[in-house]
Amino acid sequence: MPIATPIRLCAVLLLSLSLLPALPAHAERAGSWKVSGFPGGPEAEVALDPASGALTFGVTRRGARVLEPSPVGIVTERADLSRGLRLLQRGDRPVAEHYTTAAGKRLKRSALMREAVFALAGADGARLDLVVRVARDGVAYRYRLPGDQGAVLRETSAFALEGDAPAWLAQHRRDYENPFVQYTAKSAPSAEFMVPALFETGGGYALITESGLDGRYSGPRLAHEEGTGTYRVRLWDERVQAAGPLETPWRVLIAGDLAEVTESTLVDDLAPASRVRDTSWIEPGQVLWTWLAGGREAGQSLERQQEFVDYAAARGWPYVAVDAGWYFMKDQWDVTDPDWLATSWIPKLVEYGRAKNVEILVWVHFRDLDTPEERALWLPTLSRWGVRGVKIDFMDAESQERLAWYDEILPATAANRLMVNFHGSTIPKGVHRTWPHVMTMEGVHGAEKRTLSTAHLTALPFTRNVVGSMDYTPMAFHRPGRPTSDAHELGLAVTFESGLQNLAGTVESYRARPEAERFLEQVPAAWDETRLLSGRPADHVVLARRSGDRWFIGAGVSGASRLIEVPLSMLHGRWLVEVVRDGESGLVRESHVIDGPRGRLSVAVPAEGGYAAIACRWRPRITTCDR
Repeated sequence: MPIATPIRLCAVLLLSLSLLPALPAHAERAGSWKVSGFPGGPEAEVALDPASGALTFGVTRRGARVLEPSPVGIVTERADLSRGLRLLQRGDRPVAEHYTTAAGKRLKRSALMREAVFALAGADGARLDLVVRVARDGVAYRYRLPGDQGAVLRETSAFALEGDAPAWLAQHRRDYENPFVQYTAKSAPSAEFMVPALFETGGGYALITESGLDGRYSGPRLAHEEGTGTYRVRLWDERVQAAGPLETPWRVLIAGDLAEVTESTLVDDLAPASRVRDTSWIEPGQVLWTWLAGGREAGQSLERQQEFVDYAAARGWPYVAVDAGWYFMKDQWDVTDPDWLATSWIPKLVEYGRAKNVEILVWVHFRDLDTPEERALWLPTLSRWGVRGVKIDFMDAESQERLAWYDEILPATAANRLMVNFHGSTIPKGVHRTWPHVMTMEGVHGAEKRTLSTAHLTALPFTRNVVGSMDYTPMAFHRPGRPTSDAHELGLAVTFESGLQNLAGTVESYRARPEAERFLEQVPAAWDETRLLSGRPADHVVLARRSGDRWFIGAGVSGASRLIEVPLSMLHGRWLVEVVRDGESGLVRESHVIDGPRGRLSVAVPAEGGYAAIACRWRPRITTCDR
């Protein structure tokens, strides 16, 4: 399938802009203003109570209520900008941008939105701008403080959902590593929950999340009281330091049917443009990651890591990740010895790997990069050794102080041409657009956990993975407590998107599953297109992703065995579809010839099962999609 050129993208953007509804000449009713985007898409409504001067923000879609009118406002040490407000003026403009990313659901993207700025003043004259954007796949707002209002004390921002709305929520944890559990909006316990948070509403689905968070602000969580459908934004810091004008992160509501939510790139669309000029060195790919495969000891062994390089080379995987254990902790370093780094075997491993077309990534603890001096030592050293990327672990906070550290490590790693995988971290909030060398982030209850369920795994494509690359570390075939069948586990290589897909199995477990080896040799880690074929959070998922002229499909179910039948409407003409599924004695491969776009793929899966598939154009005498 051809990829649109920038000229074609611009033409599409201009045509789409011409189709946007005309700007409103006046409010529909006193104190209430609508911001419309695309026909059939969500619509925002901002209302100002004439008695209290308090603002609310609501969302509808196709005549149905997605978000009930919800409080908006911000309180600083110098002004309460949550009440006593009056509207000064409204200004509207279209926003049209196109950009590329290094990884994600699709590499070439177009962002088309309607922006409305509501300029407001408080009782004492303090100024507040409420900036609203409406896109085809969601709405967002942020606060802009034009003057110096001092430290931010709190937001009054909240999201009010219909109480009976099904909800998929994860209780807040500093590293975002809690499972998603199904409730209703009002039956969820009194607790703080993470963003993203997913709700099923009368207007489809709504995913609450955030974009554009950095060290100018503080991370959020959603505070809930059982029995209500309201989720209030609570900031990590009691005082967010600000000097001069301030723009807060975007409060984002991705809204649409489940496919629109799953395929959305709105979080990246709202983020600042890339700050990395030359991205030619950023290359996504599969990674042989040995930690869960007994690689703890291998972290201190050149010989063992060379064996992993040999296996990765045989599979065509471009990377091997060396986790903890390859360097002494800093309390053991004698940095007064000018040759103290010369004893490391990492440069030898890099040289060994490059001879086999395998690059090396290394793990580094946050505490060894938390000062300017340490960053000035380690990052140039790793770059000089030829290391291609770093896995930085244990930040474990979204305080303003820790977010300021991200503001320093991001340009420093880019300057040293080091790709980044953040663990023990926040989650992507537009970082893939602004800093495209961030290939993936953990922020997930992943394969390292001992308590996993297929309900959680089949919720992740509709929750955590919507907002950006997710380092779940699939393929741990050898783990006895794994909840998935072999084919379900293999399908995670597609259903879970990650710019660096860290594969967590043992070499022996791969060799025992030659069909898994064959599939993993071909599946990429960057995509030209993503389609949800079928799904229900915590029940099942079937995702298709295109790379070049081939489609890859991953499927998984939670619970009982069933027949999964999905349309393949993205295919045109005749296609060969090779499916790897669970057989009686292991993984088996079967072939289907399907005529698109009306063709359908039917696969029987066992309890907790799934499948993985490759689709390529059929031609006479073709028997496989292998390359």
